[in-house]
Amino acid sequence: MIKETQNKAATIFIVDDDDGARKGVQRLLDSYGYRTETFSSAKAFLDRSPIDAEGCLVLDHHMPEMTGMELLDELTGIDCKIPIVFLTAHGDIPTSVKAIKRGAEDFLSKLAEEKELIDAIERSLQRSRKTRDESDRKRCIQQRADSLTAREREVCSYVVAGWTNGQIGKQLGISERTVKAHRRAVMEKFEVSSLAELVRQTMVVGMQLPE
Repeated sequence: MIKETQNKAATIFIVDDDDGARKGVQRLLDSYGYRTETFSSAKAFLDRSPIDAEGCLVLDHHMPEMTGMELLDELTGIDCKIPIVFLTAHGDIPTSVKAIKRGAEDFLSKLAEEKELIDAIERSLQRSRKTRDESDRKRCIQQRADSLTAREREVCSYVVAGWTNGQIGKQLGISERTVKAHRRAVMEKFEVSSLAELVRQTMVVGMQLPE
């Protein structure tokens, strides 16, 4: 084994219609300790339903039926955020620029050095983890926001807008003591202990503030 990767939970998906090239890349990545899956066509990869896959896609460009660029567009259309590294024998600067602009992590020649491919994959996996972490965090905060009652949501919106308990009570026609109770419930549901933390979390989910 050349090197043990730390990304054992991720899978590197290799899509290439050239059997020799596909198996060669798989052997290389296996030697680094990556988990790999191979596909001889873009359609075969799509049939796997990769939308929630964790990992990276190493993708050839020139393939029959569906090209690598067409697969990239298809994945974008179904909101699949798996990072893509193009690895092709038929690339040019305009095509590589187009791929990068459409969201590919890198566009490499099959003659590229081994280290270039590994580095590109590692960058992709880091980006994938970051995207997943951000998505998980937003989903968690959204669940907290959804758990608020209608009144708690009202109080929360005024709290993060900087209103005092007295001002909120007067605006909503409730006692300051009741405002404090709702405010305490909001803090508990968002699992925060400071106003700054509450503001940051409500910004993540785009909670609407009062005029």
